[in-house]
Amino acid sequence: MAKSVGVTLSEQVFTGLVVDHALVGELLRFPVEDDVYGALVEMPTEELVETICDQVVKAAGDAKKLDAVGVAVPGVVKEGVVEEAPNLPQLKGARLRDQISSKLKELGIEAPVTILNDADGVAAGLAAKHGKLDSSIRVWTLGMGIGFGRYPFVPGVWEGGHTVVTLDDKETYCGCGGRGHLEGVMGHRAMRLRFLDMEPEEVFEAAKKGDHRCVEFKKLYHKALAAATSTVIHMAGPGKFFLTGRYVGFVDLPILKDYIQQMVKMSPLQGYSIEIVSEKPENRVIGSAVSAEQAAGVPNGF
Repeated sequence: MAKSVGVTLSEQVFTGLVVDHALVGELLRFPVEDDVYGALVEMPTEELVETICDQVVKAAGDAKKLDAVGVAVPGVVKEGVVEEAPNLPQLKGARLRDQISSKLKELGIEAPVTILNDADGVAAGLAAKHGKLDSSIRVWTLGMGIGFGRYPFVPGVWEGGHTVVTLDDKETYCGCGGRGHLEGVMGHRAMRLRFLDMEPEEVFEAAKKGDHRCVEFKKLYHKALAAATSTVIHMAGPGKFFLTGRYVGFVDLPILKDYIQQMVKMSPLQGYSIEIVSEKPENRVIGSAVSAEQAAGVPNGF
């Protein structure tokens, strides 16, 4: 019976105890307020590590013997080191696996720690939820930034949110500073920079009422996601794509499918499908735990 703790960082830290690929007990979150934006960005790395470890201890409860701990973070992760993290810049260069392992040991928990990309955690969680741990899953996560996750894990950078989707010189809203990126169009942070006088939710509401500026942005928003998805299809083939995340409600699926249909014309690539799934933090937490179990070679991790 595999017993692990999963952690995921997005706008908040979510943590839970996962037993045999199912969440057991209460899902913890920090900060507890739902409407907090950017709270984690302001936390120094050491404080963030302490917060993560405190949450792991609380989630573990009496289960001090854990098979694994999985921590999913936004950014480029390699061998436990966060090489780049535009949306949590304080983590850049952090040897997060070593830092968390050391702190957990001080707190009485010795378990292998795996650091993974947050979107990969979402993909693993959806695979576990749908009983597809023996299948391939691809997912776009729409939040403060844009993540691209895949299950099973395949070595690589996979920063799909930084796919170039426009050649417009003015498109410089991406948090990494790059021009023309998907995240620079769809990311929540990027939308707030683009519309300084409106919140993203207000932009899409205004689009429904016919506001020209907002209608044109809604078109750009969907064309950008269609372009990035089409690029993946042309590079890796068709298949199942999930859309999820805190702001997935902005997506109009018929519009998106129409744009993809205009972009993908080769008959061998037509076998793709797109599905929206509601954002559930428990899926992210379960995916983080499952990924950590598989990385640690836990027998029931697969």
